Amino acid sequence: MGTRKKQMADAIKEAKKHVAFAKLNNCPTSPRKMRLVADLVRGEKVEHALNILKFNQKEASGRLEKLLLSAIANWQSKNEEANIEEAELIVKEIKVDSGSMLKRLRPAPQGRAHRIRKRSNHVTIVVGANNNTQS
Repeated sequence: MGTRKKQMADAIKEAKKHVAFAKLNNCPTSPRKMRLVADLVRGEKVEHALNILKFNQKEASGRLEKLLLSAIANWQSKNEEANIEEAELIVKEIKVDSGSMLKRLRPAPQGRAHRIRKRSNHVTIVVGANNNTQS
């Protein structure tokens, strides 16, 4: 590996050290319902986001809380010497994409059938240190 390539690789690695992510694939909830909860925590501090998810009554909030804890643990494993409270982690990005759809048939009147689409989604959470406090 050349020196310039090595320097660029090290710079990219150092930049990625301050961010961690977690993914949840094929969650059996409609993406629309999951986005309602995801919008509540986007851009919030991690402690505040955990409180929002803990006391929200929607089913999707329990899954997002577990995913956020996983992202925090991933950040902690990358930055073992850093303290979570001092880093002031924030939810930088949270993305909800639609996953695979199970198609089922439901009987309808007069011998017809209606198609039922059981939707699923993929959620990605990116957690990072707040850049405003560093410098």
